[in-house]
Amino acid sequence: MKTPQVDYRGFRLSKLRDPRFSHLLLLLGWVFYFSMYFLTENLIPAERCHPIHCFLDDWIPFSEFFALFYVFWYLLVAGSLLYFSLYDVDSFKKLQIFIIITQVLAMACYILYPSRQDLRPEVFPRHNALTQMLAFLYAFDTNTGVCPSLHVAYSLGILSVFWKYRGSSRLWKGVLLWLVLMICMAVCFVKQHSVLDVLAALPVCLAAEAAVYGRDYWLPRLRRKKYPCKG
Repeated sequence: MKTPQVDYRGFRLSKLRDPRFSHLLLLLGWVFYFSMYFLTENLIPAERCHPIHCFLDDWIPFSEFFALFYVFWYLLVAGSLLYFSLYDVDSFKKLQIFIIITQVLAMACYILYPSRQDLRPEVFPRHNALTQMLAFLYAFDTNTGVCPSLHVAYSLGILSVFWKYRGSSRLWKGVLLWLVLMICMAVCFVKQHSVLDVLAALPVCLAAEAAVYGRDYWLPRLRRKKYPCKG
């Protein structure tokens, strides 16, 4: 069994500034996000939000099957952070910083250009466990503050970090790529996001990717391509 990089058995809140555990301070980014989420949800009424829609949304049918991937996203985010906090602190830092950057940029968009989508079915075409799950999700995950999609942004961030992580096998990279693609599709098929929300997440992810990996990952590779070694 793989040995954890950090032994958390001696962790106490009073030791958060200890070098062994100080990386956990980055999790405070979630406090900021949920605080801003609560404020925007309660201070910006839906009537002030701009509907996000494009013709592709009308071509995508509602499918409760994709609720499985939509919900799996929550496990993917929590599981990825937990895994890296145990086995690769540097990757944990990079993933959490990536998430914080996307949260800040997304919240700026939600405040400066409040958005909503009106794609949800008024009545589910079928009644089963998956539509019941979606009804529950619709209740707490409202249809406002949707552009860009953080479901997509976090998923792409997780994919980026795992693909650069040396401990990832080719099989896991392939499986994760498929899962992320299914999650990005799921947000449209469960009518939680417009295709435009998915596309808007891409520049947000590029900004986070550049901030997290630009200097120590992409820049050296670009330099090697520009000045190839002579042998």
